[in-house]
Amino acid sequence: MTGKTIIAPSILASDFSRLGEEARAVEAAGADWLHVDVMDGHFVPNITIGPDVVKALRPHVKIPFDVHLMIAPADPYLEAFRAAGADLISVHPEAGPHLSRTLQRIRELGAKAGVVFNPSTSPEVIAHIMDQVDLVLVMSVNPGFGGQSFMSSQLKKIERLRRMIDETGRDILLEVDGGVTALTAPQCIAAGATALVAGTAVFKGGPEKYAENIAALRG
Repeated sequence: MTGKTIIAPSILASDFSRLGEEARAVEAAGADWLHVDVMDGHFVPNITIGPDVVKALRPHVKIPFDVHLMIAPADPYLEAFRAAGADLISVHPEAGPHLSRTLQRIRELGAKAGVVFNPSTSPEVIAHIMDQVDLVLVMSVNPGFGGQSFMSSQLKKIERLRRMIDETGRDILLEVDGGVTALTAPQCIAAGATALVAGTAVFKGGPEKYAENIAALRG
């Protein structure tokens, strides 16, 4: 692996009354992607935003939109999020009956297709469809809320997925989301992560701190 770690600030931790300004501020501070957490109050115990908010945000920044769908079913909404400006769309295996078909559809729409692993989800879920995966996202907390503590039990999973990815010879991104801070980021990177999602760790302290916070995550 070469190159810098991708940092994707999660707008879940931003000031929702100033989303456009917050997105521009983290881009200016060095963010590589903007991570968008979509929750439906059904698949996870919280409700956040839909395609219209993604569409409204899209003109504000040039960096890719990394959209994490914590919704079930996910399939009916793929086109809407892609049309709204999602560059990467990640789904949970538990959010629909046919993961392979969902990933195929995301790629047909022109986005990169991601698979998200809850803490209890086995890496073996994608063992036979690695050729359809562009991004693997490991949740190091149970999804649904920001500000949770990092689950160190997931480091072994990151290592396992790193080996699975390397065996394919493909450039599949390995992302970690949940409790990522300046202390836990190096552990994730050492285990094989190439991208990190961070909410509180980026947005704490206000816009004047964003560049410093992002740099701290890169190590």
